[in-house]
Amino acid sequence: MSPAAADGAAATPEPVTASGGLEVLPVTGIGDVRPGDDLAGLIRAAAPWIVSGDVLLVTSKVVSKAEGQLVEIPLDEPAREAAREAVLRAETSRVVARRGATRIVQTHHGFVLAAAGIDASNVDPARLVLLPKDPDASARWLRDEFRERFGVDVAVVVTDTMGRPWRLGLTDVAIGAAGIDALTDYRGRLDAYGNELQLTQMAVVDELAAAADLVKGKVTQVPVAVVRGLPIRAQGHGAGAAELIRGADADLFSLGTAEAVARGLRQAAEVGDAPAFHPGPVHLPELPFPQTRSVIVPDHTAVAVVAWAPAGDLAGAVRAGMEVQRLRAVLAAEGLATVWLDAPGDPRLAGDVPEGGVPLGVLAIGRGSLPSL
Repeated sequence: MSPAAADGAAATPEPVTASGGLEVLPVTGIGDVRPGDDLAGLIRAAAPWIVSGDVLLVTSKVVSKAEGQLVEIPLDEPAREAAREAVLRAETSRVVARRGATRIVQTHHGFVLAAAGIDASNVDPARLVLLPKDPDASARWLRDEFRERFGVDVAVVVTDTMGRPWRLGLTDVAIGAAGIDALTDYRGRLDAYGNELQLTQMAVVDELAAAADLVKGKVTQVPVAVVRGLPIRAQGHGAGAAELIRGADADLFSLGTAEAVARGLRQAAEVGDAPAFHPGPVHLPELPFPQTRSVIVPDHTAVAVVAWAPAGDLAGAVRAGMEVQRLRAVLAAEGLATVWLDAPGDPRLAGDVPEGGVPLGVLAIGRGSLPSL
């Protein structure tokens, strides 16, 4: 049943008007949302002026509260902090970066944000609010409720607050969407100067989320806003905000700096023989060992270098081995593959080492590929 609104009880608020004729209107009077509450009914009762074609921007926190995405935690330390840590681990798919107490993680949804989006603000101190389990499904449900119960065809965007790499400050972004395309794709179109656009995809739902936050705010307890004047889908829910998540194959910044360095050091310690070389030009850094053409090396070897040590000098042999491994790590970082050919004392290499030296082996170098991240 549609909650009835008394005449004049909820007049349309004064809008914030954006360029292009868009209006951004706050939805006030929703009040505290509790588990099991009829969120669609609460929004409709607070804003009976919502009409077909509007876009509802709904803060994820009220969605999570209505859906019961709350966790009880102790009030006293250290049990409180231990409980928060356990919740964070449960919500984390992988840790992206860590600085002191701050952790940027990827959630099971695929979002990358601080503390997995777990929130302790605007909620009972004994509870934490988690993100909705499936924000796109939540948006679809709200949209269906408005269409089926109230006869109003709206788009719905579920929003959450996030920081941005390389920029200070927070902004709201979309984590769920229905009835509106998350992206507007301009690739292949021509700009005003006739240049073909190659990469331009506009995150429309993120732009809407940020605009709506201008009237929602963070301390005014206005969890819903309406954007009016933007064309939406007439049919279908669309792909949702999940479309905005960048896949691992296109993620150039999958780790924080310190985490990437740590992973690189671990990979350097594990560099081994490449399974095969590939044809193609190779640009080599300055090599610390003499080159050789005296032994058979794998196909497509660009250069082969001999590692050696003074005869009878075990410590010198160990140092040479360490230098070879360091060189392999440097070459791997440059996309070059290596194969170690063990050849201690091989007489064919006698001409490739200084007098009094003993050859230890040959490092064959060719074109490879960067280590997988």
